[in-house]
Amino acid sequence: MYGKAAIGVALAIIFLVSCSIYIGSVDLRSYFFPLQPAPLSICAAGRPLRVYMYDLPRKFNFAMMDSRYSEDSGPVTMENLPRWPADGGVRRQHSVEYWLMASLLYVGEGGEEREAVRVSDPETADAYFVPFFSSLSVNTHGHNMTDPATEVDRGLQAELVEFLRQSKYYQRSGGRDHVIPMTHPNAFRFHRQQLNASILIVVDFGRYPRNLSTLNKDVVSPYVHVVESFTDDDPPDPYENRTTLLFFQGNTVRKDQGKIRVKLAKVLNGSGADVHYKKSIATPSNIKMSTKGMRLSKFCLHPAGDTPSSCRLFDAIVSHCVPVIVSDRIELPFEDEIDYTEFSVFFSMKEALEPGHLVNQLRQFPKDRWVEMWKRLKQISHHYEFQYPPRKEDAVYMLWRQVKHKLPGVQLAIHRNTRLKIPDWWRRKR
Repeated sequence: MYGKAAIGVALAIIFLVSCSIYIGSVDLRSYFFPLQPAPLSICAAGRPLRVYMYDLPRKFNFAMMDSRYSEDSGPVTMENLPRWPADGGVRRQHSVEYWLMASLLYVGEGGEEREAVRVSDPETADAYFVPFFSSLSVNTHGHNMTDPATEVDRGLQAELVEFLRQSKYYQRSGGRDHVIPMTHPNAFRFHRQQLNASILIVVDFGRYPRNLSTLNKDVVSPYVHVVESFTDDDPPDPYENRTTLLFFQGNTVRKDQGKIRVKLAKVLNGSGADVHYKKSIATPSNIKMSTKGMRLSKFCLHPAGDTPSSCRLFDAIVSHCVPVIVSDRIELPFEDEIDYTEFSVFFSMKEALEPGHLVNQLRQFPKDRWVEMWKRLKQISHHYEFQYPPRKEDAVYMLWRQVKHKLPGVQLAIHRNTRLKIPDWWRRKR
């Protein structure tokens, strides 16, 4: 009797378990084949970003700096890394690509905290860096679209696009986890549309259509400053020590929103001896004059240039001169971590062109508020330093962290694209 009861109970249990398996409420695989825990996202893992750097021929990078760095000179390492020339002049402002590549070549001495490290196995990488000096290529191979030398730049771009299309890692993600610097406004101008899925390192979006570059996927970089950093800025009274109220020295003939520079010259004319607004070009002697002028000024004017941003803003920051930003479409680097209103003053273009308005506002600016901004500039200016070896929290460190912040969105796009059976319905939803 008890045997029959036991058999009945056993059959009932088997029936219930079978039903549970059928409807999906029990998964016996978890008992016999324990599931591996899902890997943490790169942002949650608390480790450096793992970056695989493609091994491109020298013509794509260092050979453009000097013909001595040819293919015959062996692989570039931390020990033989070509240094950016001290007399690089205005080309330096677009050299972000060089400093990013140099940071990956740097092995370190052990113990340093790193935001990104190079890996030799692409299967272990979180992101893929494309070491093409696209901005230097613009400056090296012709300066305008009609210059025959631009054909060299066009050829390099076409060759690189074909190289990436052949890469299984580029194919796997559609290029979404690839990092490509394009900080010159005309960088990669012939074929950039073919790389629109990648994480682009840009200085602003002035010459990029919305279907190519956006804040959602791309990283805004500072320009590399061309004036020397002010490292000995500790006067007893910094406000009184800076005798110029407002300083601007640069090219006043610009395109697009930069046309405001000519208008500002007329508006600011006759504003007083302590307002310096001078037309000049970026020669070594003029850069030295700007260095001195910014260090003696309370405010440094940053109007839009050919694009919404310019190197002048970051020259002002490392000179501890409070930036006065007049650019309606500017985007600023590291803005998820840095509040620019703590050390900058903003005017719309309309406000700046009101006769007397801008200068009157600056003359009435409270001294204690200015001193707080000056102190804040000294606290954050190291975030805008590009240097080798790289240092914690410098510009390159910050840029790699920005790339890390983009990767969860990249993984979302990759995973959705993998499982979708039809073209993305969300893009068509209106």
